[in-house]
Amino acid sequence: MRVIIVGCGRVGALLATMLSTDGHEVAIVDRDPAAFKRLGGGFKGVAIEGNAFDRQVLMRAGIERADAFASVTAGDNTNYVLAAMARNRFQVPRVVTRIYDPLRADIYRRFGVETISSTVWGAYRIRELLTYSGLSRVLTVASGELEVVEAEVNALLAGHQVKDLTIPGETQVVAVIRGGAALIPITMTTLVKGDRLLIAVLASAMPRLETMLSP
Repeated sequence: MRVIIVGCGRVGALLATMLSTDGHEVAIVDRDPAAFKRLGGGFKGVAIEGNAFDRQVLMRAGIERADAFASVTAGDNTNYVLAAMARNRFQVPRVVTRIYDPLRADIYRRFGVETISSTVWGAYRIRELLTYSGLSRVLTVASGELEVVEAEVNALLAGHQVKDLTIPGETQVVAVIRGGAALIPITMTTLVKGDRLLIAVLASAMPRLETMLSP
């Protein structure tokens, strides 16, 4: 996959190195040549000095044949404009941008640009660590509004049914792992002690789920 990353800060440099190590063709753009010192030893891509708003700079990075584009500079507005330009003007199939401001992230997402809000994501993760209740996070969707968590069925939950852990529109058991095999449950599936549950839950409903799973 051919990937362009704009912004060689800590996130951009790590992302570029990871993708390059995975075997992807990566070009990273930054106005400050000193920023490229952050790139790890595994980076085998191309570092391009210049302003990403300059069409010629993007052309040098290979924007016309890019499969993916990520803007992770320090500016929310810059990131959004670059992402919108990559998607609308150059028709890059996969575009993601990092936005600090949660409100802006939500607005930009409604405009059709996939956004990651590290502020929201980080806050939810810190809350999870501070209030750990036996739930393990498996996947975070969008900017942390939805998570998939894993929980073990204890003796008190055993015998209950999946419907007892379901809140329409808020929590849903999406898989049960039993004896090393996974199954997609129905509402009447009975829980067995030792089952591992994968549960999709809105961040706002996490306290209710924790209460339901609590002895």
